Amino acid sequence: MRKTLGLALAAALISAGATAAQAAEVGRDGAAGSAVVFIYHRFGEDAYPSTSIRLEQFEAQLDYLETHDYTVWPVERIVDTLRQGGEIPERTVALTVDDAYASVYEEAFPRLQEHGWPMTVFVATDPVDSGRSGYMDWDQMREMQDSGLVRFANHSASHDYLARRGDDEDPAAWAERMRADLARAQRRLQAELDGDTNTEPKLLAYPYGEYRPRLAAIAREAGYIAFGQHSGAIGPRSDARALPRFPINEQFGDVDDFALRAKSLPLPVADVQPFDPVLTADSNPPRMEIRLAASQEVATGRLNCFASGQGRVAVEWLDAERTRFAVEAEEAFGEGRARYNCTAPHRDGSGRFFWYSQQWLRY
Repeated sequence: MRKTLGLALAAALISAGATAAQAAEVGRDGAAGSAVVFIYHRFGEDAYPSTSIRLEQFEAQLDYLETHDYTVWPVERIVDTLRQGGEIPERTVALTVDDAYASVYEEAFPRLQEHGWPMTVFVATDPVDSGRSGYMDWDQMREMQDSGLVRFANHSASHDYLARRGDDEDPAAWAERMRADLARAQRRLQAELDGDTNTEPKLLAYPYGEYRPRLAAIAREAGYIAFGQHSGAIGPRSDARALPRFPINEQFGDVDDFALRAKSLPLPVADVQPFDPVLTADSNPPRMEIRLAASQEVATGRLNCFASGQGRVAVEWLDAERTRFAVEAEEAFGEGRARYNCTAPHRDGSGRFFWYSQQWLRY
């Protein structure tokens, strides 16, 4: 029987010969269903269109979820249900917010209260502690927490580019800095908010969604399940070192785009190589190889993959059964963040798509 699952079993899985991806799967045997997690930053802050959503867009999204009978769960409940081997209802989503900007309290919170829906805010604690303009303060967060609808989790203290080492910084010093940064944020959250805040399951959102294997290992050693900002739904097979979320801003805020993402499903990825998103001169453009778990639902013949800034890229099937495929962009990526996005329709003709996204980083 295929070895699974759960972060608590990671060491045993690795020693038994399971892949790193298997060892990091978020679910357990018997876990069923999937969920879509959305990530927001700002609300109604038109000066920041790349990270803000217009208020009329946000209201239309909430109306869509209500009129189409979606279940809105806290992301903590989704993660815990998968870990415990439970079932997630059809059409379940979670709403998360990064950074703790003031518009979360001023605009998003009252609109969610009208629906009685939860959200999780990943807080970068240093800007809050410094009283930086445009951020919530701890009193506002305590008010939100007291409503019973809002939970808070770790987004690092510094909101630095954690995956990037300084030019003269050796790996050991960088690793110690990462541990200290995450621990400082956790202490501040638990000191200012409920003492049980972000304790079980412990959640972390990487700033800018950026990670690398050693950073992911540091987060796991500290007990975190971590989220990026690459697209896709999450299910039992999703990698708990870097769970996907769909970023929402003005560009991707129209209700039709939102609905397409809300209906998405996790591509049943059994293994992906490489996990490391950091590109070198020799690995750019990157070659990504994926092995799919057996599924009668994925229309693999209609699988398409896309590279940031380059459009559709060729899919190379590595076996006749179409369980293994490779993707490699035609051109190298420039500095910053890039992605491969792969989608395939459900065979039932419902218009739902299976989705997988892989982040790449070039420094």
